[in-house]
Amino acid sequence: MLLRVSNPNAREFYEAEALRGGWSVRQLDRQIESQFYERTALSRNKVAMLEKGSRSKPEDRVTPEEEIKNPYVLEFLGLKDEYSESELEESLIQHLESFLLELGGDFTFVARQKRLRVGSVWYRVDLVFYHRRLRCLVLVDLKLGSFTHADAGQMHLYLNYAREHWTYKDENPPAGLILCSKREADVAHYALEGLPNKVLASEYMTALPKTRALTDEIKRTRLELELRAKPKAE
Repeated sequence: MLLRVSNPNAREFYEAEALRGGWSVRQLDRQIESQFYERTALSRNKVAMLEKGSRSKPEDRVTPEEEIKNPYVLEFLGLKDEYSESELEESLIQHLESFLLELGGDFTFVARQKRLRVGSVWYRVDLVFYHRRLRCLVLVDLKLGSFTHADAGQMHLYLNYAREHWTYKDENPPAGLILCSKREADVAHYALEGLPNKVLASEYMTALPKTRALTDEIKRTRLELELRAKPKAE
């Protein structure tokens, strides 16, 4: 399973983390398939990512937190420094095949700008997907700036509506993904924690940093974790 990882830096990372965390074969397969190496390298909180990755799941069941990545790398869009939300959405639709590959193999496209009416007000959900393994709709809201608590409230409204009007009886409740250019961990924690609906916020990047920089960041973070694990001298 390790030999199928072509990037030697990524292969070394998975080997070290599998030993450190005592991963099962299923855990290792899940981490490789979800591009855990790349997401950890790009995450603003690498220590938390590594600690989370070392924990096993009951029967390794699929959860939205695992299937929805953070961050997403959208360099295939070819966007310049300045662009609007509508341009971002249009470019994602034009490069839908590449976007689906970045999302993950179990996502299927459902709708764009799907309309819903609550009271006298019309709203639009930017993108709607269906996840085959989670067996639920995934509603995507695109944001150019930082994630805010207001974004969580709006997505909460969308999910309540989608659960009541768009979800079939044999499906699970829908999940929400707020895709933003910046995600402050503390804001996301307090805005999303305890919601009855599953709402996740992920960053996106329109350019991938150089491989050497990613590798150096991973090594520094792993060293920090190893130093934390060592017992303090008397």
